Amino acid sequence: MTTVSNTNPVPNATTRVLHRSSTATPPRAVRGEGIYIFDQNGKSYLDACGGAAVSCLGHSDPDVRAAMHAQIDQIAYAHSGFFSSDAMEELADELVANAPAGMDKVYFVSGGSEATEAALKMARQYFLEIGQPDRKYVIARRQSYHGNTLGALSVGGNMWRRKQFEPLLITASHIAPVYQYRDQRPDETPETYGLRVANELETAILELGADSVAAFVAEPVVGATAGALAPVPGYFKRIREICDQYGVLLILDEVMCGMGRTGTLHAIEQEGISGDLQTIAKGLGAGYQPIGAVLVSKKINDAIATGSGFFQHGHTYQGHATACAAALATQRAIRDRDLLGNVVKQGENLVNGLQAKLGQHPFVGDIRGRGLFRGVELVANRETKDPFDPALKINAKIKKAAFARGLMAYPMGGTIDGVRGDHVLFAPPFIVTEDDVTKIVDLFAAALDDVFAAEGLA
Repeated sequence: MTTVSNTNPVPNATTRVLHRSSTATPPRAVRGEGIYIFDQNGKSYLDACGGAAVSCLGHSDPDVRAAMHAQIDQIAYAHSGFFSSDAMEELADELVANAPAGMDKVYFVSGGSEATEAALKMARQYFLEIGQPDRKYVIARRQSYHGNTLGALSVGGNMWRRKQFEPLLITASHIAPVYQYRDQRPDETPETYGLRVANELETAILELGADSVAAFVAEPVVGATAGALAPVPGYFKRIREICDQYGVLLILDEVMCGMGRTGTLHAIEQEGISGDLQTIAKGLGAGYQPIGAVLVSKKINDAIATGSGFFQHGHTYQGHATACAAALATQRAIRDRDLLGNVVKQGENLVNGLQAKLGQHPFVGDIRGRGLFRGVELVANRETKDPFDPALKINAKIKKAAFARGLMAYPMGGTIDGVRGDHVLFAPPFIVTEDDVTKIVDLFAAALDDVFAAEGLA
């Protein structure tokens, strides 16, 4: 028998972990202290993105750690098919007490993608419970991101992430995002622009059939795939009107932008409306344990409670006691330490610092966002807003250059359409100081200089 050996080099031969990239092994994080992470060589990294807008309390909060230890000493986990727990009940009470109007219950999961899956299934079951089984279609927006599981990826509007999995995805429709920097016409005010793109939802509903659409899904402030795109005034009020007119549920995805990240506990508070379902995660537990949740409106809970009596869904680790204890301590810390006030204050310092340092930079097109959720869009030409050639991989080079300088930022490509466009997202912990913000801006500016000099563009 003849054997054929693989002569190709084996990337990451020193690890048995299937890392995100097969071409390089990341350094090992061995310690966290405040807003810093330290690797195995003792090098420090200023976490200016919270990993992925997760670590809102930094990496060593004593109150959260103590709450987790106390919970583990009692019971770490009990399956929710048999038991509830004090931590889960108290966390639900805390979340509903501070939720947007109309929210009545909380369904716990282990992360953002699971939250989206649960919300989609809950929307579908709601219409079965009330006798409208024809409602099955979901509408979302282009350049949105709602998670990486198949249902969440289906409603997400980032074409690059979807492309290779399209044969497995459920059908979803996509309308325009609120992308004021590129899409507002010269003859439009922010308000008239917002109405124009919001009205695309009504058009899409009528095209699919007014009695066949179940839900519209949207991030109040778009995060990873578009770089902190905030809505214009009046946009979400018009969206709410359209959903109410046609009986469509509004699912708000606050997995990344919520739980204080934009300066209010819920980003949608700044728009003056509520959703029917709202997903949260990331800042819910600050990364100390995996946790996510769906906030459920009273009308949806009542339909299920007075109908079949149970939500036909479930996960092994939902309502995990230790995760709930960590999240409860996180939410109390945000409230009791007035960290939302610091988010507003340092968010202004961050955007002012970025504007002062980079507002006239030849390759910075837009600086945007809310609170400690800020995006910088990079362009090859400020006048035309032309993006860089995607083959240059500017965003990846900026991530590498910033990391080499000890700065964790969140650059992404495909800002415009999933292929073209580069942006960098900042989402530092809520505990940052003015000095920390200055350091973030200076390190980022230096990383930009490194990259553009290497590209011969300085």
